[in-house]
Amino acid sequence: MALFGGSRDISLFHKLNKELINDIIQTEIAYYKFALEQTKINVYGEAPGKQYFEPLKIACLIDKQDQDWSVDDFGPNVNQSINFRFLKDELKEINLVPEIGDILLFKNNFYEIDTRVENQLILGKDPDYALATETTNFGDSFSIIVNGVLSGVQRLSLIPLRSGKYPTTKKLDGGTANLLG
Repeated sequence: MALFGGSRDISLFHKLNKELINDIIQTEIAYYKFALEQTKINVYGEAPGKQYFEPLKIACLIDKQDQDWSVDDFGPNVNQSINFRFLKDELKEINLVPEIGDILLFKNNFYEIDTRVENQLILGKDPDYALATETTNFGDSFSIIVNGVLSGVQRLSLIPLRSGKYPTTKKLDGGTANLLG
């Protein structure tokens, strides 16, 4: 049996980090979940007009990379990669699973998720994958990190913001979601 990393220690980690991210840092994004069942596909299996659920406002940590500019025959292009770090427990509370293709709105820019990493563990243990029953009370899977790339708004069928303010979003109360056109 491990000396540290029991359920009380894990609860302390979760409470401190939840308070730190939600009450002290307070960086929020609007999360647009891809609506697969409502998206119509053509005969080639492509979806020219993707549908997204109404955005949710979620607190997270953000790690931005510098913008990368390139010029081709069609003019200048900008690329930017950004990491969004979510607390796994908060995503479980609202039944949200980040997936490739979802859209995140941060500072009036839309980012499309292209990778998802879920390997940050407390004490290097995940009780969901414990081999022995004695170790299921120690450690925990802690966060989900997604990487987003700057995406063109015209491709997403979303309306860009003019005032720099986020659209009306639902807080993490898990209410019903409407589709955006």
